[in-house]
Amino acid sequence: MRKYSKIDGLFKREGFAMSLLQNKIALITGATSGIGRATALALAREGVHPILIGRRETRLQEIGREIEQKYRRRWLALPLDVRHQREVQQKIDTLPVEWQAIEILINNAGLARGVSKLQEGELTDWEEMIDTNVKGLLYITRAVVPGMVRRQKGDVVNIGSIAGHEVYPGGNVYCATKHAVNALTKGLRVDLVDTPIRVSSIDPGLVETEFSIVRFHGDEQRAKNVYTGMEPLHPEDIAEGIIFIVSRPAHVQIADMIIFPTAQRSATIVSRKE
Repeated sequence: MRKYSKIDGLFKREGFAMSLLQNKIALITGATSGIGRATALALAREGVHPILIGRRETRLQEIGREIEQKYRRRWLALPLDVRHQREVQQKIDTLPVEWQAIEILINNAGLARGVSKLQEGELTDWEEMIDTNVKGLLYITRAVVPGMVRRQKGDVVNIGSIAGHEVYPGGNVYCATKHAVNALTKGLRVDLVDTPIRVSSIDPGLVETEFSIVRFHGDEQRAKNVYTGMEPLHPEDIAEGIIFIVSRPAHVQIADMIIFPTAQRSATIVSRKE
């Protein structure tokens, strides 16, 4: 009889994920906080050695030490801004030999800036979103996936959003970038059809991270109001979805996973209690 255990709120067959993921190398962008940080820790828990990419080196080192202390996994901090293509390619091309065989790529780096109407939008906000959410994802994918193809092994998981399926007031350019992520995920899946490489996306609703603080340019009170009166998702909820995706047997590919908090039904329909 199969035995199941509860790990961080998720029931899993004992040892199943770990047996499939043990000693794999994963590259996680946006690893300094939120979903990226939670994913790095969850993967390390399952036996993965993570490469941590982010702009804040101190944060990367802190997370790396936590991974080492909790899970005794090797880790590599790679301070990097995914918007800079040459730097991305150079850092991936010059990885130490023992870190080159990346089997899991988590394209998590992304952000929203502002909620202005399109005709009133800030060009610098647009450029930051497009450069990070679309071009950054492309740069990392272009640098990592050829190695997966050569080795005939790998998982690519793109972190999208419900904003990639629906458009909401004030979301214009951000929604456009996440629609692009949705299209790029599908396109890459088609391009890799003759390989064993799996391509997936996770598209969350409301997740309480630094996302809204960044969107509102550091206005913490305004950001807090986004989650008032309801329980949003936590970064760990999305991380567990990623674990599920990358730990499926080789013949199983999870194409797309939309995750809402229970109080949310669409991009704009949310039940809030006083």
